[in-house]
Amino acid sequence: MKEIENLELLFLSIEDYPELKEVMQMAYSSMESSYWKKHHIEKLISLFPEGQVVLKINGEIAACALSLIVQSGRFEKNHTYKQITGNYSFDTHDPLGDVLYGIDVFVKPEFRGMRLGRRLYDYRKELCEKLNLKGILFGGRIPYYHNYSDKLSAREYIRQVRERKIHDPVLNFQLSNNFHPIRILKNYLEGDQASEEYAVLLKWDNIYYEEPVSKEIASPSIVKSSARLGLIQWQMRLYRDIDDLMQQAEYFIDAVSSYRADFALFPEFFNAPLMAAFNHLEEPQAIRKLASFTKEIVKRFAEFSISYNINIITGSMPELVDDKLYNVGYLCKRDGSVERYEKIHVTPDEAKVWGMVGGNQLKTFDTDCGKIGVLICYDSEFPELSRLLADEGMNILFVPFLTDTQNGYSRIRNCSQARAIENECYVAIAGSVGNLPKVNNMDIQYAQSMVFTPCDFAFPVNGIKAEATPNTEMILIVDVDLNLLTELHNNGSVRNLIDRRKDIYELKRVSN
Repeated sequence: MKEIENLELLFLSIEDYPELKEVMQMAYSSMESSYWKKHHIEKLISLFPEGQVVLKINGEIAACALSLIVQSGRFEKNHTYKQITGNYSFDTHDPLGDVLYGIDVFVKPEFRGMRLGRRLYDYRKELCEKLNLKGILFGGRIPYYHNYSDKLSAREYIRQVRERKIHDPVLNFQLSNNFHPIRILKNYLEGDQASEEYAVLLKWDNIYYEEPVSKEIASPSIVKSSARLGLIQWQMRLYRDIDDLMQQAEYFIDAVSSYRADFALFPEFFNAPLMAAFNHLEEPQAIRKLASFTKEIVKRFAEFSISYNINIITGSMPELVDDKLYNVGYLCKRDGSVERYEKIHVTPDEAKVWGMVGGNQLKTFDTDCGKIGVLICYDSEFPELSRLLADEGMNILFVPFLTDTQNGYSRIRNCSQARAIENECYVAIAGSVGNLPKVNNMDIQYAQSMVFTPCDFAFPVNGIKAEATPNTEMILIVDVDLNLLTELHNNGSVRNLIDRRKDIYELKRVSN
């Protein structure tokens, strides 16, 4: 995979056209002259700018999606590509229409396999919800049909693809993104020999659709008003190597991203099983061997965050910096950027057995779901840290932890719940379960992953939004409403942040 420093979802501009043309020619190399001319792109942008978006990797166009708004009644019946585009004039675009119609999605060949198409589909779904449209329609090509057309009708071909008797990566991809076929379109795209000029009219229904009052214009950079959290309650087990470990991590990332989660949270020291290969060494040497994997693990998480369109909080891992051993983690954002956080307070056991030292970095992180903070395990037991983050606008606090006994877990649980109340924020905690008999100092684990809320009328009365089954490998998917926090800050029954007596006490950072 190409080294990725930044990934951005942006509105397409006419200044992008020369590069866009090159990408289209590469994407449609099998269909000569099948690319949009400059006047086409200019017209689309002028009619519906928020419907025309590109994904740029390191400033280079990697993928593009083009769309219109139309009246569903006109185009849920049989139609052709020329008809939907108004013979490429796009006069069919209707700002007062009720469905989004996707007229093109393409990915530059060198960036295929990174799930950029799914990211563009996700944007279209979000745009559809923001504009309060009934759903999405598009005519999906079936470019593998020509291999079967001599023995199967188009209808029978699609049936067998749905039943997984035939593998069609294009149609399978669309079905896996919750689009369902509603009819076969004959003579859809003139000259599409691979599909025998057939297409499948695919539809996605917006379950949040309401009879419209007004229409909002969405922006790709808008901060979401809600967030979906994916907590991974990780089973400690032996792995052959780093590839085996990351295969399991990718499995969970795939699982939570398929529910359109915005964040995936891993536990503290989830990679500890790799120390089994060094169990013959003394504990301080074994964990330093484990630290040698950290750079590669972070690199792979950064790739997953882009390809699965999800922000990943990597739990924590040991890391050597200037011969000092730290407990650190990384926030791998879906825009390609990576940020680091440190455990400020190491436990007596970490210092005594491994020779770890505490870090000095404490900060909030800007994400597409607002500001978040991360405190590793023991740090959640020091209320000053989360209060500093709350003062910087943190809405969600993530706590990856590792506890061996139930009393250790209770400290994390009870302190994290207190942090949610006193800082008027959501707190998500995720830990590991199971045993590691072949790794010294990591023998047993106890965990129950949870999401805590403030305690006020808009939230659960016990301050618990959701909880996993104790000591069981599983994922926990939880939706949190960020607007409720804004309301709480200003109009709550109690206002922990506003009502502080700063006239008699204060909390401040100490400069290093």
